[in-house]
Amino acid sequence: MEENGYNPHAIEPKWQRIWEETGLYRTDLDAAQRPFYNLMEFPYPSGEGLHVGHFYSYSGADSYGRFKRMHGLDVFEPMGFDAFGIHAENYALKLGVNPAQLIPRNVRRFREEQLKRVGTMFDWSREVNTTHPDYYRWTQWIFLQLYHAGLAYRAAAPVNWCPSCLTTLADEQVTDGRCERCDTPVAQRELTQWFFRITDYAERLLDFSHADFTETTQRLQTHWIGRREGAEVHFPVEGGDERITVFSTRPDTLFGATFLVLAPEHEAALTLATPEQRGAVAAYREQTQARSDVERLSVTQAKTGVWTGRYAINPVDGRRLPIWVADYVLVGFGTGAIFATPTHDQRDYDFARAHDLPILPVIEPTEEGADWSPEAFDAAYEGDGVLIHSGPYDGLTVEEGKRAIVEDLQARGLARRAVTYRLRDWLISRQRYWGPPIPIIYCERCGMVPVPEDALPVRLPATEAFRPLGTGQSPLASIDEFVHTTCPTCGHSARRETDVSDNFLDSAWYYLRYTSTEHGERPWDVNRLKKWLPVHMYIGGIEHSTMHHLYARFLWKALQDLGHLPKELGPEPFARLRLHGLIIKDGTRMSKSRGNVVNPDEYIAQVGADVLRLYMLFMGPFEVGGDFRDRGINGMVRFAHRVWRVATFEPGRQDGGGPSHGARQDATEGEGAEASARQDAAATEGEGALVREMHQTIRKVSEDMEALAFNTAIAALMGYLNTLQAWQGRASAETWDEAVRVLLLLLAPFAPHLTEELWARRGGAFSIHQQPWPTWDADLAQEEVITLVVQVDGRVRGRITVPAAISAGRAREEALRSEAVRRYLDGREIDRVVFVPGRLINLVMAATEE
Repeated sequence: MEENGYNPHAIEPKWQRIWEETGLYRTDLDAAQRPFYNLMEFPYPSGEGLHVGHFYSYSGADSYGRFKRMHGLDVFEPMGFDAFGIHAENYALKLGVNPAQLIPRNVRRFREEQLKRVGTMFDWSREVNTTHPDYYRWTQWIFLQLYHAGLAYRAAAPVNWCPSCLTTLADEQVTDGRCERCDTPVAQRELTQWFFRITDYAERLLDFSHADFTETTQRLQTHWIGRREGAEVHFPVEGGDERITVFSTRPDTLFGATFLVLAPEHEAALTLATPEQRGAVAAYREQTQARSDVERLSVTQAKTGVWTGRYAINPVDGRRLPIWVADYVLVGFGTGAIFATPTHDQRDYDFARAHDLPILPVIEPTEEGADWSPEAFDAAYEGDGVLIHSGPYDGLTVEEGKRAIVEDLQARGLARRAVTYRLRDWLISRQRYWGPPIPIIYCERCGMVPVPEDALPVRLPATEAFRPLGTGQSPLASIDEFVHTTCPTCGHSARRETDVSDNFLDSAWYYLRYTSTEHGERPWDVNRLKKWLPVHMYIGGIEHSTMHHLYARFLWKALQDLGHLPKELGPEPFARLRLHGLIIKDGTRMSKSRGNVVNPDEYIAQVGADVLRLYMLFMGPFEVGGDFRDRGINGMVRFAHRVWRVATFEPGRQDGGGPSHGARQDATEGEGAEASARQDAAATEGEGALVREMHQTIRKVSEDMEALAFNTAIAALMGYLNTLQAWQGRASAETWDEAVRVLLLLLAPFAPHLTEELWARRGGAFSIHQQPWPTWDADLAQEEVITLVVQVDGRVRGRITVPAAISAGRAREEALRSEAVRRYLDGREIDRVVFVPGRLINLVMAATEE
């Protein structure tokens, strides 16, 4: 550090202390006149500490919040801890420490040693912690509201089971067949679990018209919900009264069906099997439980299955179709049964080939010359065409065939139009210790009884028996004093539910609690919600699109339907949702095994939080992410020092004859020839050039900030700093003071400590973060324009008005747009372009052959 120069290790703690002592970032939720709720995802307080993804997300979201604050909005930026759940518990188990002891220590470390050092304007007076009884009391209350409304239910079902975490997982927590927490391959188990009926809201969750979500969010959630239009078709079982109902989006291929397939878990798989085949079906069902859904659906997996010994009748033509059981059909999708048309579905085709089943083509491609016989192809045809071998429907298009076949079957009571979804009900049970106990009691006399609301919270008991049992039961099941209770209805002995709820339920409503943390008697203050909700801006990670964001939307809609949230708030909890991109290191994804994980603590200790904030937001577009390289952060260190020198420069100490040698040296170190050129220009231009660039920079940074284009906003500030250095010692004291003042105000959202210190040194009123955002003059902010001469083969053919800093490529495009110039081209090709910046562009035409 240079003497009396920029020293982040002195400046940053100083201002963090002053901000906290003055309560600068506390928001009076009731007195606010222009509320703006700026939300970011709260972290899991795991042992590894705040990771670089958190720092990136918080830096961007906080910069945007500061920008809005300087526009006069009352910005509410709370923070808390998603402290229940497997992330935190697994780390405690790894250390052999009770999570009830470890997690509070981690929370303190996150808050005091990490989050407060980032330089964010978090309102810590509104902190929430999902492990506190005054929080999970209301998580349990929400469960009860859904239970009373029939939206929470208990059922036996095949579920995803992580053999490492020893608990069930929701579908959204399984990635490529592995636990998203620990990367262990997931198996299937049959367990009695608690679910939320999120599928009841599938259609409403597909409506994004009432919020500003990114296309990525909409695409991911739409795909996950997986809406499919089709028909339910009934297949009578030969020799009995049963019938198998199949959902299909391709009823046009019914004449090509050659067999039926049931999921191994289908309730009819065993009951339909003949005595001779029942043992084989039972063994196959058991074998399937060891495979995840992802494995079962993989196109590379061998297609296994077993025949039940029974047949169904094809309703369109009366043919006998053998009924098979195979694991490539899932019980949770559609009806858990399919009719197989091998010619027109690749998985059916693979299965038919593996088990020597018939293949009948019924859709003929419309391309000329296509040979469509079973001997002519080695894969299914899944495209469009016309129906063949389909009786009275031959010659119809696929869409015509769908309508006609379903209408005819519907008239006979053998089909109906239907819509299904890939989305399955939200599994919330967890067989772990570290979570809110599910507030249900089981009584032999009264059955299932909800815990009375005035008896909440059901407290998580302190115990040393916190390790997972792996039996399908929570560790709470081994704590007699917790399990045994009295029935609140009849007063007789009863037992408690021992599963805890998924921590995604904790985080599905935390943004509501932030507004009312002082209220112990209710989960939220409705009047506060009317003032602050929906959340104005929510910034988070793309990995939560099909989990947290989807769950929060569902819960908001359900609570509105039940009258607990005002309908006037609108159908969405987040008015604007933005996702940040991924940070990689030196071109590769970060991982512990590669040893390339960026620890923000280390970089803050080396260069300070402001430099780290600036560098990470400069690396690339916020929604894309960037490549973290140490060489790049060194350039941002130099930028911060240059800002310091410019902002602490006193005009009276220079002779005013031109840019000082020191200024030229600084600029050259930072931006090379471009900065030197700016200095030369400053020696010949009037002071108006500096004022014009100042207004252009205000406009550019303002527009980029609103679009979350932080990288280009910072780039504009770098260019503006070069201009200031070129004018250092030349500009009048008044112009210089205004130009530097604007630099600090525009930089303040990105580098809050540095700018606060420089603002104070220049005599500005506390705090820079309470100052109004600079405004630009529309005329001065316009790009400077010039008249560019356009030549064709050296002869002047026109003149065009273009920006002064136009590039050769853009100048060519503008010249070709000119009708006067195009007349002289006469359809000829351009051989080359001669461009003289600021003066002319010459289009040299290719020579024509004689």
